[in-house]
Amino acid sequence: MPGPRRADAQRNRELILKTAVAALAEGEELSLNAVAKQAGVGVGTVYRQFPTPEALVLAVYASETDDLVEAVPALLEQHEAPDAFRIWVTEHLAHYMTTKRGLAQALRVSSEGHDWVFDRMAQALAELLQAGATSGAVRPDVDARSVLRALSGLILLKSDTDRRAESAKVVDLLWRGMRDVR
Repeated sequence: MPGPRRADAQRNRELILKTAVAALAEGEELSLNAVAKQAGVGVGTVYRQFPTPEALVLAVYASETDDLVEAVPALLEQHEAPDAFRIWVTEHLAHYMTTKRGLAQALRVSSEGHDWVFDRMAQALAELLQAGATSGAVRPDVDARSVLRALSGLILLKSDTDRRAESAKVVDLLWRGMRDVR
Protein backbone atom coordinates (compact mmCIF):
# COMPACT_ATOMS: atom_id res chain seq x y z
CA MET A 1 0.00 0.00 0.00
CA PRO A 2 1.54 3.33 -1.01
CA GLY A 3 2.33 5.88 1.66
CA PRO A 4 1.16 9.47 1.75
CA ARG A 5 2.11 11.66 -1.19
CA ARG A 6 4.86 14.22 -0.89
CA ALA A 7 3.51 17.77 -0.65
CA ASP A 8 4.81 18.71 -4.11
CA ALA A 9 3.38 15.54 -5.66
CA GLN A 10 0.00 16.28 -4.03
CA ARG A 11 0.08 19.89 -5.31
CA ASN A 12 0.90 18.65 -8.80
CA ARG A 13 -1.91 16.12 -8.67
CA GLU A 14 -4.40 18.79 -7.62
CA LEU A 15 -3.14 21.15 -10.34
CA ILE A 16 -3.43 18.42 -12.97
CA LEU A 17 -6.98 17.56 -11.81
CA LYS A 18 -8.00 21.24 -11.82
CA THR A 19 -6.60 21.67 -15.33
CA ALA A 20 -8.37 18.53 -16.54
CA VAL A 21 -11.67 19.70 -15.02
CA ALA A 22 -11.40 22.99 -16.92
CA ALA A 23 -10.59 21.19 -20.19
CA LEU A 24 -13.46 18.75 -19.77
CA ALA A 25 -15.90 21.53 -18.82
CA GLU A 26 -15.05 23.20 -22.14
CA GLY A 27 -15.77 19.92 -23.92
CA GLU A 28 -12.18 19.53 -25.05
CA GLU A 29 -10.73 16.12 -25.83
CA LEU A 30 -8.42 15.22 -22.98
CA SER A 31 -4.78 15.02 -23.99
CA LEU A 32 -2.25 14.25 -21.26
CA ASN A 33 0.35 16.34 -23.11
CA ALA A 34 -2.00 19.34 -23.32
CA VAL A 35 -2.93 18.98 -19.65
CA ALA A 36 0.74 18.91 -18.67
CA LYS A 37 1.46 22.04 -20.71
CA GLN A 38 -1.58 23.90 -19.39
CA ALA A 39 -0.84 22.87 -15.78
CA GLY A 40 2.81 23.89 -16.12
CA VAL A 41 4.17 20.47 -15.14
CA GLY A 42 6.24 17.96 -17.03
CA VAL A 43 4.44 15.39 -19.11
CA GLY A 44 6.21 12.68 -17.10
CA THR A 45 4.57 14.07 -13.96
CA VAL A 46 1.15 13.61 -15.54
CA TYR A 47 1.90 10.12 -16.86
CA ARG A 48 3.33 9.02 -13.50
CA GLN A 49 0.04 9.79 -11.77
CA PHE A 50 -2.34 9.12 -14.66
CA PRO A 51 -0.97 6.59 -17.15
CA THR A 52 -3.90 7.02 -19.56
CA PRO A 53 -6.46 9.73 -20.37
CA GLU A 54 -9.12 7.36 -19.02
CA ALA A 55 -7.32 7.16 -15.66
CA LEU A 56 -7.29 10.97 -15.49
CA VAL A 57 -11.00 11.18 -16.41
CA LEU A 58 -11.91 8.68 -13.70
CA ALA A 59 -9.76 10.54 -11.15
CA VAL A 60 -11.49 13.82 -12.04
CA TYR A 61 -14.89 12.18 -11.73
CA ALA A 62 -13.98 10.58 -8.38
CA SER A 63 -12.61 13.85 -6.99
CA GLU A 64 -15.64 15.88 -8.07
CA THR A 65 -18.02 13.22 -6.73
CA ASP A 66 -16.17 13.13 -3.40
CA ASP A 67 -16.62 16.90 -3.07
CA LEU A 68 -20.34 16.58 -3.80
CA VAL A 69 -20.91 13.72 -1.36
CA GLU A 70 -18.74 15.17 1.40
CA ALA A 71 -20.76 18.41 1.41
CA VAL A 72 -23.81 16.66 2.89
CA PRO A 73 -22.74 16.20 6.55
CA ALA A 74 -21.64 19.83 6.89
CA LEU A 75 -24.87 21.07 5.33
CA LEU A 76 -26.92 18.96 7.75
CA GLU A 77 -24.91 20.32 10.69
CA GLN A 78 -25.43 23.93 9.62
CA HIS A 79 -29.00 23.87 8.28
CA GLU A 80 -32.41 22.34 8.80
CA ALA A 81 -33.08 19.43 6.43
CA PRO A 82 -35.17 21.39 3.87
CA ASP A 83 -32.53 24.11 3.60
CA ALA A 84 -29.69 21.56 3.47
CA PHE A 85 -31.45 19.80 0.58
CA ARG A 86 -32.05 23.07 -1.26
CA ILE A 87 -28.44 24.24 -0.82
CA TRP A 88 -27.03 20.86 -1.83
CA VAL A 89 -29.04 20.85 -5.04
CA THR A 90 -28.67 24.52 -6.01
CA GLU A 91 -25.09 25.17 -4.88
CA HIS A 92 -23.47 21.76 -5.29
CA LEU A 93 -25.40 19.34 -7.51
CA ALA A 94 -26.46 21.90 -10.15
CA HIS A 95 -22.88 23.13 -10.52
CA TYR A 96 -21.62 19.55 -10.65
CA MET A 97 -24.06 18.58 -13.35
CA THR A 98 -23.73 21.67 -15.55
CA THR A 99 -19.96 21.33 -15.63
CA LYS A 100 -20.00 17.61 -16.44
CA ARG A 101 -21.06 17.59 -20.08
CA GLY A 102 -17.50 17.09 -21.33
CA LEU A 103 -16.76 14.69 -18.52
CA ALA A 104 -19.85 12.64 -19.32
CA GLN A 105 -18.70 12.31 -22.93
CA ALA A 106 -15.22 11.27 -21.81
CA LEU A 107 -16.72 8.71 -19.43
CA ARG A 108 -18.75 7.16 -22.22
CA VAL A 109 -15.50 6.05 -23.83
CA SER A 110 -14.09 4.85 -20.51
CA SER A 111 -14.28 1.14 -19.91
CA GLU A 112 -15.32 1.49 -16.26
CA GLY A 113 -18.51 3.51 -16.71
CA HIS A 114 -19.97 5.58 -13.92
CA ASP A 115 -22.60 3.55 -12.00
CA TRP A 116 -20.55 3.93 -8.82
CA VAL A 117 -21.00 7.72 -9.00
CA PHE A 118 -24.78 7.41 -9.16
CA ASP A 119 -24.63 5.06 -6.16
CA ARG A 120 -22.53 7.50 -4.12
CA MET A 121 -24.75 10.47 -4.99
CA ALA A 122 -27.86 8.44 -4.15
CA GLN A 123 -26.35 7.59 -0.74
CA ALA A 124 -25.63 11.28 -0.09
CA LEU A 125 -29.14 12.25 -1.15
CA ALA A 126 -30.60 9.46 1.01
CA GLU A 127 -28.85 11.04 4.01
CA LEU A 128 -30.50 14.39 3.21
CA LEU A 129 -33.89 12.76 2.72
CA GLN A 130 -33.58 10.75 5.94
CA ALA A 131 -32.87 13.96 7.85
CA GLY A 132 -35.93 15.46 6.22
CA ALA A 133 -38.06 12.46 7.12
CA THR A 134 -36.77 12.50 10.70
CA SER A 135 -37.72 16.18 11.04
CA GLY A 136 -41.14 15.52 9.49
CA ALA A 137 -40.41 17.67 6.44
CA VAL A 138 -40.19 14.81 3.91
CA ARG A 139 -42.40 11.79 3.43
CA PRO A 140 -40.56 8.68 4.67
CA ASP A 141 -41.33 6.79 1.44
CA VAL A 142 -39.36 9.16 -0.81
CA ASP A 143 -36.74 7.16 -2.69
CA ALA A 144 -33.33 8.83 -3.16
CA ARG A 145 -32.73 7.17 -6.53
CA SER A 146 -36.03 8.47 -7.89
CA VAL A 147 -35.29 11.99 -6.68
CA LEU A 148 -31.80 11.82 -8.18
CA ARG A 149 -33.24 10.71 -11.51
CA ALA A 150 -35.63 13.67 -11.38
CA LEU A 151 -32.71 15.98 -10.60
CA SER A 152 -30.73 14.62 -13.55
CA GLY A 153 -32.45 17.23 -15.69
CA LEU A 154 -30.09 19.76 -14.11
CA ILE A 155 -27.47 18.58 -16.58
CA LEU A 156 -29.46 20.45 -19.23
CA LEU A 157 -28.76 23.79 -17.53
CA LYS A 158 -26.17 25.85 -19.32
CA SER A 159 -23.33 27.16 -17.20
CA ASP A 160 -23.89 30.68 -18.53
CA THR A 161 -27.50 30.85 -17.28
CA ASP A 162 -28.57 31.69 -13.76
CA ARG A 163 -27.97 28.15 -12.55
CA ARG A 164 -29.06 28.83 -8.96
CA ALA A 165 -32.38 30.38 -9.92
CA GLU A 166 -33.17 27.64 -12.42
CA SER A 167 -32.17 24.84 -10.06
CA ALA A 168 -34.19 26.49 -7.26
CA LYS A 169 -37.30 26.13 -9.45
CA VAL A 170 -36.60 22.41 -9.80
CA VAL A 171 -36.05 22.09 -6.04
CA ASP A 172 -39.33 23.87 -5.29
CA LEU A 173 -41.21 21.55 -7.61
CA LEU A 174 -39.63 18.43 -6.13
CA TRP A 175 -39.96 19.65 -2.56
CA ARG A 176 -43.71 20.04 -2.95
CA GLY A 177 -43.92 16.40 -4.02
CA MET A 178 -41.64 15.15 -1.24
CA ARG A 179 -43.24 17.00 1.67
CA ASP A 180 -44.91 15.08 4.38
CA VAL A 181 -48.41 16.51 4.21
CA ARG A 182 -50.37 14.89 7.00
